[in-house]
Amino acid sequence: MKKYLFVFTLLFAFCAQAQHTISGTFTPAKDYKYLLAYRLKAGSQSFIANTTIKDGKFTLQIPKNAKTGMYRLVYAVPQDEFYFDVIYNGKEDIELAFDATQGVSFISSKENKIMSSYFQSIGSSVEQLVNFYIEGQSDKKEFKECTDQLRTTQDAYEEQAKDLMVENFILANRPYIPAKFESVQEYIANKKEHYFDHLKVDNQVLQASDFLTDKLKNYVFTALPAEQLSSTETEKAIQANIKKVNTKLAPVADAYKFDVFYSLWKMSTNGGLNETTDFIYDTYLKSLATASSDPNKAQELASQHRLRIGAKAPELEWTAADVQKKLSAMEGAENYLLVFWSSTCSHCLKELPELHKELKKYPNVKVIAVGLEDNTDTWVPESAKLPAFEHAIALGRWESKYARLYDIRSTPTYFLLDSDKRIMAKPESDKGVIELLKK
Repeated sequence: MKKYLFVFTLLFAFCAQAQHTISGTFTPAKDYKYLLAYRLKAGSQSFIANTTIKDGKFTLQIPKNAKTGMYRLVYAVPQDEFYFDVIYNGKEDIELAFDATQGVSFISSKENKIMSSYFQSIGSSVEQLVNFYIEGQSDKKEFKECTDQLRTTQDAYEEQAKDLMVENFILANRPYIPAKFESVQEYIANKKEHYFDHLKVDNQVLQASDFLTDKLKNYVFTALPAEQLSSTETEKAIQANIKKVNTKLAPVADAYKFDVFYSLWKMSTNGGLNETTDFIYDTYLKSLATASSDPNKAQELASQHRLRIGAKAPELEWTAADVQKKLSAMEGAENYLLVFWSSTCSHCLKELPELHKELKKYPNVKVIAVGLEDNTDTWVPESAKLPAFEHAIALGRWESKYARLYDIRSTPTYFLLDSDKRIMAKPESDKGVIELLKK
């Protein structure tokens, strides 16, 4: 009896410390070479393991002491674009297939298969209800069928996910389901009012994934009134939603708040919502940046915000023929082009004369060329060869005021501005400048 008890104890110890794997395939095989795994936590991530992808196949060993939670699998650079997340519960191996066009699908892993199936099924059920409204239908029987199907789907997955990690996501994602027939205006208003009923922002599992930030972004940019709004009214409504999100984030750590507002800032920037972008940065991000897990984030973010597309170009001042000039005071052009160059830069000496020649075809473009120099020895004769440009000099090269203000890392660097001095584009070459002006 003791012998069997001893064997059982050994077997139990072995199972308790069993090492699990994440394995699978990547298609097309030739495009993928490596895989990195990170364990996610709110506001940070830690490296866990890596492996090679050979002929489209991989097996990644998860360390025995690895903690359960959300894991991020990175398969290319930049890492913040080429990844997908998985649930690791410490009890099962995960097998998956990744396709460049179809995304990731799970072959084995109860947690991840339920997760994938749930969001596909619930998304289909919600879409059915939304289409009911889009098509202008009013049949109450059909409406009840839509809401019953939505409720049944949600309840079934909640039951299936009990005591699993995926339960966190399924409970948090429970959609608003009308108890009786509602007009589209009532549905939109009630959906917004009840949006946070089940969304627990202080849930650590949810924070360690894209799910929660995606839900918050969805609320900010889509929970808007049903009536037609002007662009100004739309931005005001979005900013009101941001304020609501901020109140909901009260119980969470500043590092996670920073990640949420940074995500909102990027989406607002990409959408050309300049007033909202400034609102997010000035009201939240500027003070939260020091809480980021990245010690350089505050300075990096300030630069990103200052030089984003749609931002007013930072002020430049220079003296020409004893006359003090400013970028903000320049008038009469449809576009302004800022060129940061150096008279000792071989690329600059090749590109700028060509650009000077081509820009004669564009009289409504004014150029301010900022020379990053150690002294005036070569700058004076070289700048004289470009008489159609306004010339400013920034002594100190890379450490000069304007090199730091515009975050210049190489020369030549270009900023194309509109008539209001807002940054339109950052072309990579003189040819890129001309291509943009042709449009």
